[in-house]
Amino acid sequence: MAMTHRISFDVLTHGARCAAALAVFALLGACASSNLTGYGVGPQAERAVLAQQAGKDPAPDTPGMYLGLIDQMQSQGLYFASLAHIDAYDKQYGASPDSILLRADALRMTDQPAAATDAYGQLLKTPLATRGYRGLGLIAGVAGDFERAAQELQQAAQLAPTDAVTLSDLGYARLRAGDVNGARVPLMKAAELDQTNPKIVSNVALYLLANGDQGEALAVMNQQKLAPDVRAAIRGDAAKVAAAQRGQARGVSQQPPSGAAATDARTVASAQGIEPAPRLLQRFSQ
Repeated sequence: MAMTHRISFDVLTHGARCAAALAVFALLGACASSNLTGYGVGPQAERAVLAQQAGKDPAPDTPGMYLGLIDQMQSQGLYFASLAHIDAYDKQYGASPDSILLRADALRMTDQPAAATDAYGQLLKTPLATRGYRGLGLIAGVAGDFERAAQELQQAAQLAPTDAVTLSDLGYARLRAGDVNGARVPLMKAAELDQTNPKIVSNVALYLLANGDQGEALAVMNQQKLAPDVRAAIRGDAAKVAAAQRGQARGVSQQPPSGAAATDARTVASAQGIEPAPRLLQRFSQ
């Protein structure tokens, strides 16, 4: 489930902070409501063609070309097929950090969290450690353990401090863990680093709602022309953040009972152009 900053916010007044948050989106226009499917051949037809080619064409004759093909397959949502080709790649060339990352992402997106956790763990002592920590954070979030998710995503953000998607995911995890204050800085960083990402816009609107800035949140959603179902999803998450805050105040663990996370995690903001994927968090990036 981009994908969710250099004024010192600590010294701003409440009104100035809200104005700064709104200013981030002043130039965005209607980016969040744009049609991401484009013209011409539809996504399903593209996938069918790609799947057919993947089954008939011989494997590329260099490791880089083969990894590029696998990455293209995953970008089209062909995660199961990509796993078969990763097996073939490893057999021909041997596993590498790049192929391990592709395998980890495919395992996560095909609802195999235990195997994905093992694969992401193999990346932690490689140059792709940032992606390993981020993947572990997403898996923890899908399981409903937002405190653990925030810890893993914090590690990823420390290794890649200008990655807007990771910062947004960190802010969302902290919100869902009930840490509204802790979500502010990573979300504002993400918003200023990437002003065209609809997931980041949604997460900032969620933060404003959770922080009690109802008017500012409404202004952001109106400015970005967010669809009604996206707004409803943001308000639904705001209620969950409030519940997490109450749980924190009572000293109750934020991890839900077994089975509750799956229902919460399977929904996606389809109006933002993101297709449903297995156990993908609503505002975590893929």
